[in-house]
Amino acid sequence: MSEPEGRGDAWAEERGTSDKGRRRLESAPEASEPIIEVRDLTVHHGQLRALDRISLRVFPGEVYAIIGANGAGKSTLLRTIAGLNQPTEGTIRYDGKDVTRIRPERRATSGIAMVPEGRRLFGSLTVEENLQVGATYARTGPWTIERVYELFSWMKDRRAQRTEQLSGGEQQAVAIGRALVANPRVLLLDELSLGLAPVVVQRIYGMLPQILASGLTVLLVEQDVSQALRVASHLQCLLEGRTTLEGKPSDVTPEQVEAAYFGLRTAPAADGHEEALWPGSTTSSRGS
Repeated sequence: MSEPEGRGDAWAEERGTSDKGRRRLESAPEASEPIIEVRDLTVHHGQLRALDRISLRVFPGEVYAIIGANGAGKSTLLRTIAGLNQPTEGTIRYDGKDVTRIRPERRATSGIAMVPEGRRLFGSLTVEENLQVGATYARTGPWTIERVYELFSWMKDRRAQRTEQLSGGEQQAVAIGRALVANPRVLLLDELSLGLAPVVVQRIYGMLPQILASGLTVLLVEQDVSQALRVASHLQCLLEGRTTLEGKPSDVTPEQVEAAYFGLRTAPAADGHEEALWPGSTTSSRGS
């Protein structure tokens, strides 16, 4: 269920979303090397295989979306890239270097920041104190607390307010700001829309063009397929820990996305014949 947002929600009261924000965010000119590369990643939670030989390549300037239903392994993938889960097999490379066994704090200081599912703010701290936490080990870069206040215009006037007193949408904005002030190169966004009203979700995603303009690459996890398709330059669908579809949103059909999301074994191809999508087959616009 979406969280109801009251009239006092400063986030929801901000008017309008730019046309640029509503259009799909196209990737930057394709780079020769990925900034994030995952190869044959397998992750277990006890006896449960949460990820099964997942591979992906995220290029600089992309918005790379991971979609899938509950339990598909999306958050596990993001947490493993951030270093919070350890893989059973496979490798993670960041900026050409193997970081598979590097501790999460070292990944953070090297330029990988995560906005976790559920926001995970310090509720007893103020807005500004939460932002200061993110800036503790910040890299040199364009993002400062003052610039976050410019991005979220309501925030500066509320900087002395404890975050536990904020609405869900406002808390999500603070969580994004906390990640940005670390000046990452790669921003991992886990379920931004979870529990939020549609108007708030629209406003959050409307911020992406400004965030990307600072040179960031975004890897996001999202259950809301329509939202992911609107913002993504590249798309990958997971089901029960496996990849069922991968490619550019413009290169896949709604039928293929539906089949991949729900685990249907076939989807109609352009020629009218059935095309196997699951298991083991993907649509891809980039080689692995």
